[in-house]
Amino acid sequence: MEKKMQTDKMRVSFDLDEVLFVFPENVKAEPELKFPWNRIYKERLRLGTPDLINRLQELGYEVWVYTSSYRTEKYVKGLFRHYGVKFDGIVNATRHLKEVQRDSTQILPQKVPSRYRIALHVDDETVICSYGREFGFEAFQLDGPDDEWKEKVIARAEEVKKKWELRQKETP
Repeated sequence: MEKKMQTDKMRVSFDLDEVLFVFPENVKAEPELKFPWNRIYKERLRLGTPDLINRLQELGYEVWVYTSSYRTEKYVKGLFRHYGVKFDGIVNATRHLKEVQRDSTQILPQKVPSRYRIALHVDDETVICSYGREFGFEAFQLDGPDDEWKEKVIARAEEVKKKWELRQKETP
């Protein structure tokens, strides 16, 4: 009996704007990059972002970016490299339109994480999070300042991972 190929690691994705990229006036942020990098990469990371992403990867998760912005993969990789972060995958608006929306006559949401086998998506938008049931992914809504956001994301990832592992075992 041939077994279906299984993914070893569960995938978690993060939106950029208002989730990982924040306004320091509203949400605690990582220190600004040093000159000249702060002129190239003007976005500020939510405090704890590098620690969280690296911790999730240490725990055995693949960590992706799934954003509706048109920032290039090169730009996103470059910015996060300065914080010691390497993503396992990046989906921006260009890739989403090309690979997900394609020729579909049905207008799909800005993000459909399940198309990339992403089990948990972290976003600030209620509407994106509400599509989870319909499109087969779990969501965690992160909206505004939250000093315990890292712990909450890890807890949610662990909860989703249990369901994900059960599905992996049940799929022939």
